[in-house]
Amino acid sequence: MTSEPHAVPLTTDSSAGTAAAGIVASDLPVPPAYGSRSLAELLTSAAASVGVGGFTNTLGLPTAPRVCVVLADGLGRSLLKQKSAHTPFLRSIIQAGQGEIPVWLDSTFPSTTAAALASFGTGLPAGQHGMVGYDVLDPEQDKVVNLLGNWDAGVNPKAWQPFPTVLERAAAEVDVITVSLPQFADSPMTRAALRGGRFVSAVTPHARTAAAAEAMAKSSRSLMYYYLNELDKAGHRHGCQSAQWEHQLEELDATMKRLNASLPAGTTIVLTGDHGMVDVPESQRIDFSQFPELVAGVQHTAGEPRMVHLYLDPDGDRAAGQERLIAAWRARFGTKIWAFTREEGIGAGLFGATRAAVEGRIGDVMIAVRDSLALYDLRRVRAAAMEVVGQHGSLTKAEREVPLLCFTATGGRRG
Repeated sequence: MTSEPHAVPLTTDSSAGTAAAGIVASDLPVPPAYGSRSLAELLTSAAASVGVGGFTNTLGLPTAPRVCVVLADGLGRSLLKQKSAHTPFLRSIIQAGQGEIPVWLDSTFPSTTAAALASFGTGLPAGQHGMVGYDVLDPEQDKVVNLLGNWDAGVNPKAWQPFPTVLERAAAEVDVITVSLPQFADSPMTRAALRGGRFVSAVTPHARTAAAAEAMAKSSRSLMYYYLNELDKAGHRHGCQSAQWEHQLEELDATMKRLNASLPAGTTIVLTGDHGMVDVPESQRIDFSQFPELVAGVQHTAGEPRMVHLYLDPDGDRAAGQERLIAAWRARFGTKIWAFTREEGIGAGLFGATRAAVEGRIGDVMIAVRDSLALYDLRRVRAAAMEVVGQHGSLTKAEREVPLLCFTATGGRRG
C-alpha cells in the first residue's frame, strides 16, 4: 500500500485482524501490487517527477517540467499486445523500450472504472477510498448506490471518498490540468476522486489533443490528466474483438502520435488504462436470480456481472449464510468462479488495507468470475444490461493488467 500521498492517517481497522487470523481463500490470485506497481502509483509518481513535494516517484518516471498522463478507459495489456498490428506508433514506442520503468501495472480490485479511477486519482487502494464497485451497498441508507454516472442523491462524493486527491494537492505547486469530456467537468466521480486544478473540455479526441497542447504550452511546469473513453464504449457495445473496437484502438494510436507532435518538446507522456476487457458470449450471460439457492438469505445484490457483491439479511446467521451461499455458488459454477467471503477478500489484500467505514460496502459474499461468464440479477437490473458484450471487473490477467508506456514528446513548442 502506498503511503506518501495522504494527508489523513490510514488505519487498517479490522482488516489487519482478519489477515493475521489467516482468513484467506487459498485459491484466490495474488492481490494487486499496491505500493509498488499498481495504478495507484501512477499519478503520484507523475507528480513527483515534476517536483511536487510529498510524493514518491515509485515507478521511476523521468524528471521533466511537464507530464501528461493519458488514461484510455478499457485498454488492457493483453489486448494491446494482441492487436499491435493496429497501433504502429505505440508499437514503435514499445520497441524503443523504457529502461527500468515497468511496462505494465495492476489495476485495482475490482477491475472496474469507479474503483480504478479513484485509485488513480487518490493514490489509494479501494479499501481506503471506498469505491469498491460499480454499484455497492450504502450501509447508512441500506440501499445499493451507483458510483459511476449520476450517483445517488443521498451520497456526498466528498464524504464517501474523504481523502485529498493527487490533483488538488499538486495544484498548490504546479499547473494542474484535466482534459476530458464536458460531462465530466463536475461529475460526482470527478468531485470524489479527480478534483483539483483546471478542467479543459472537448468532445472529440482530436479536439482534446488540440486543447491539451494549447493548455500545456501556457505553463512552464505542469501535470496533466488526459482521459479517453471511446475504447471502453466500443468494447461494451460491440466487444473487444470487434472491428469497432479495433477502429477505436487505431484512433487511440493516432491520438498518441498527435500528442507526441503537439505537446511541448520534452514533455513526458505516459499511457495506461484503468482495466482490461473480455468478451462474453450471449449464451454465457446468466440471470443468477433464477436459481433460488444462489440468492437465499440475500437482501441486496450489487457489483458488476464479473464481480458480484451479495449482502446477507442482517437478521440471519451471517456465518452460516456465507457458508451456505458459497457452497451453492460453487456447486452451480464450479471452477468458473472464485467465491469468497468479505473477510477472505480483505484478508487476501484484494482491497488493500481497508477502513472500517468501507467494510460494510463490501459484500458478505463475493463472486469473481474466472471464465467467460457474466452474472446478472434481473430482479434489480434491466434486461438490456445483458446486451453488453465486453466485460470487466474480475481478477483475471486480461482484466487486471494494464500497459504502461512512457516516452518524451518530440514536437510542439518549447517552453
